[in-house]
Amino acid sequence: MKIESLAEGAFVHFCSRTKAEVENAAKELATLASQSSGTISGATVDITQPTQIKDWVMEVSASEGQIDSVVSNVSSISVSNTPEAWNTAYSTDMLGTVSLIDACLPYLEKTKGCIITISSVSGRDIDFTAPSPYGALKAALIHYTAQLAHTLAPTGVRANTVSPGNIYIADGVWGGIEKRNPELFNSQLAKNPMGRMGKASEVADVVVFLASERASFVSGTNVVVDGSLCTGVQF
Repeated sequence: MKIESLAEGAFVHFCSRTKAEVENAAKELATLASQSSGTISGATVDITQPTQIKDWVMEVSASEGQIDSVVSNVSSISVSNTPEAWNTAYSTDMLGTVSLIDACLPYLEKTKGCIITISSVSGRDIDFTAPSPYGALKAALIHYTAQLAHTLAPTGVRANTVSPGNIYIADGVWGGIEKRNPELFNSQLAKNPMGRMGKASEVADVVVFLASERASFVSGTNVVVDGSLCTGVQF
């Protein structure tokens, strides 16, 4: 998402849990930023700490003068059916998103900006991780975002969810499963009607569209980017 946003000339601020992750991402994107009219800046933030989130958002606003859009793409990826996993998922996936959006709202209302939350097809369909907090919290995220869209519409702020299907990233979740458990990887790959998993860029392009003026009348929806993996009708 950062790459596609930079290509559109956006001033991108992102955060991650560790300093190393932030530095690596910033280094990878520095060349692209220098070739576009956009900029990139990263910060180490614990998404489960509301004070850290609020301070970071204030710094971003002070740096840029405004905030036009916020993308919440965070998850503990908790798939164990244990009290500890449920607590971790709730504090990260749900409360982390709520804290980020609450911190950004005063600025978004000034710019009539937009909110984009990243959920998952696991929030729609019961998958191989069930029963676990991952899918349940992703479903809650879709509902929460729809609530935001409805209540914030009079202010001009839009809110949408993007739900990716199986997205292959070499050093990501599915890349790891491919190495550790090829049988599981192949069984899940076979369920994709297009015969492949998605690319991160295919999700990012949808996010960039939703953040743009081209989506000015799109709010309250859940855009599924899954290559027709889900079999049910979305109501």
